Amino acid sequence: MAKILLGVTGSVAAIRAPALHQQLLAAGHQARIVATSAATYFFDPAAIDPINHNGTPARNPQSVVLDQDEWPGAEAGDRFRMGDDVLHIELRRWADILLIAPLDANTLAKMVSGLADNCLTCVWRAWDMSRPMILAPAMNTMMWEHPLTVRQLHSLAEIGSDGDAVPRLPLADLVDWINANCPAIAIVPPQIKRLACGDVGLGALADVDVIVEAVNRTVAKTQAAE
Repeated sequence: MAKILLGVTGSVAAIRAPALHQQLLAAGHQARIVATSAATYFFDPAAIDPINHNGTPARNPQSVVLDQDEWPGAEAGDRFRMGDDVLHIELRRWADILLIAPLDANTLAKMVSGLADNCLTCVWRAWDMSRPMILAPAMNTMMWEHPLTVRQLHSLAEIGSDGDAVPRLPLADLVDWINANCPAIAIVPPQIKRLACGDVGLGALADVDVIVEAVNRTVAKTQAAE
């Protein structure tokens, strides 16, 4: 099986992070989470593989990585010292696959713009683009169908297409094109459901078992190529 680095961003679908993490483990993978600060509004990091802190369950930083682990002690005025680990590089070295689920609209925009202002986007910016990454978007229907989403996914396709010209396509066709033509990138598209805001439409995170199946396919494909 594989080492999966699960990026969790600030979509309401981040409530699925504990279940996704558990199913990755159940499938035989090793899994660590790197969560944005917004993501922790939707799930409790201390609920995943907690450690005991004075009799109280506490977050295990080996299982759930937050921005404070990337810049430890910054709020207290501490500074980096030569020889300290650079966490986003250590995470990149550890992982076989980068899975971002849910991928929210904000993080998608950061990724294609090259912004790296949190631990997760630093991992993305430092990622070896020949290695597998799986993206499972989740956002409101109007956000998913916004013209900017097509533009951003087109830019992502250009990054991952090994220099092939990327055609101008509607959103659903562009997702299919990326999955067929970008060797290291797989997109698990959102599904139609009643969303947390009450709207019914396309944008909900794919089911957890569908995401795990995508991980398993990617692992099998990677191992067959070795």
